Amino acid sequence: MALRPVSATLPLLLLTIALPANAAIRVVATFPDLADMTRQIGGERVDVVTIAEGNQDPHKVPVKPSFVTKLNRADAVVVMGLGLEHAFLPPLLEVARNAKIAPGESGYIDASLYVTPLEVPTSQNRTQGELHPLGNPHFNLDPVQGKLMARAIAEGLERVDPDGAQTYQAGLARYNALLDRKIAEWAKLAAPLRGVKAVSYHPDLIYLAERYGIELIGTIETKPGVPATPAHLEELIDAMKQHKTQLVVREVAYELPLAQTVAERTGARVVTISTLTGGLPGTDTYIDFIEANLRALVGALSTAGSP
Repeated sequence: MALRPVSATLPLLLLTIALPANAAIRVVATFPDLADMTRQIGGERVDVVTIAEGNQDPHKVPVKPSFVTKLNRADAVVVMGLGLEHAFLPPLLEVARNAKIAPGESGYIDASLYVTPLEVPTSQNRTQGELHPLGNPHFNLDPVQGKLMARAIAEGLERVDPDGAQTYQAGLARYNALLDRKIAEWAKLAAPLRGVKAVSYHPDLIYLAERYGIELIGTIETKPGVPATPAHLEELIDAMKQHKTQLVVREVAYELPLAQTVAERTGARVVTISTLTGGLPGTDTYIDFIEANLRALVGALSTAGSP
């Protein structure tokens, strides 16, 4: 029986041996922001899939059976944290039965680890609406908090894949340098926002407002997660007129007509932003997402107050 030449067989054998060692770790990110950061930091060492889409309300992500399969096979799950995923992730993790990515395990990477939460409720009274017990979870809208998110993700990846520590540390350094450069640019871009009065649909702008000096007057929602009532809208409109509110910020996941009605009655201007990467066209990366939001807000100021 003829034998295959060693020169033809050896490369196949080496390839077979090398594949397991070089295989990317499988990561499930709950939101596109986290997925992009993970890819930026991990490069080819990570294979990342995302649960939610950028134009969805992060509080109301529909649960799909395909998510269970992704989580069952994952080496790590990256979450925003502060309870933002509470409506969909816990039941998915329970069904997925993957001990590696259970809360508290090495494969559970919480991007809020180094964030100092704002708006931590002093009580858990349900009459106050859908409060987050650990604080407001929308810190991703502030790029300075984005650096803290990236740090937590890099450390989590290194914990799951110690052999890739050098890759993750180098990836984090590159990403931090990019963020530092952009944060300086964004501070100049957003300078006109300081002192601007605005309302939003949902109470998700606090970190963005704190960073760039926006004064928040109220929300279209009566309470977090509670739809507007006629009485609440009248009170909000009166307050907006009193404070000469310039902007009505409509997050892309919420309806536009009501925001337009409020703006028309107050002389404010509606501006649409996203609360997640990918929520607006051309915002496939976290950097693009932050830039698009700031440009939209600043751009709206030139026409705020027009009928």
